[in-house]
Amino acid sequence: MDSSSSIQLGKIQRILLLIFSVVLAAILLIMRIGLNSTKPLDSLARNSLPPEIALNNGSPTIIEFYADWCEVCQEMAPTMLSLKNKYENQIDIVLLNVDNDKWSDLLEKYEVNGIPQLNLFDQFGVMKGKSVGKKNIDQLNEIMNSLLYDKPLENLLLINRVNEEKVLISSLNSKKIVKNTMPRSHG
Repeated sequence: MDSSSSIQLGKIQRILLLIFSVVLAAILLIMRIGLNSTKPLDSLARNSLPPEIALNNGSPTIIEFYADWCEVCQEMAPTMLSLKNKYENQIDIVLLNVDNDKWSDLLEKYEVNGIPQLNLFDQFGVMKGKSVGKKNIDQLNEIMNSLLYDKPLENLLLINRVNEEKVLISSLNSKKIVKNTMPRSHG
């Protein structure tokens, strides 16, 4: 055989090669984006009310400051989505991405210096407390019930409540000093 001769594929072989290529491309695409392209964090963020509406509609509100790259935020997202569905029409859950400059005024106003940060508001839009870090479903349910039934937040660990003078008080009633850093500074 001559080395310069080319291999001729039959019509059936070309069709099979084309089908194989399309199937392989489809499998790679599905593996890349997943079968369910709406991840819980994306779904929550896209379906959130704007904060100014949520804080003025007569429902208690939780504003979660998050980032797409935050692993804890991603871990909490399915639970938050489940609770959003459970407490639908009772409590508003608003997600604000700290990497979106649109929210920089709220990041400064609420002294967001770690994520996920949950800011807790009563039905009048008055901030009742905040929590930074991972929360499990029991803790999140307790937060929801505290907001819904206007119960005190002191019994929740790692929750700060805000008194009338707007001074952050820890659950141990000691004054807490908050560094004025932005969440992306990792400060």
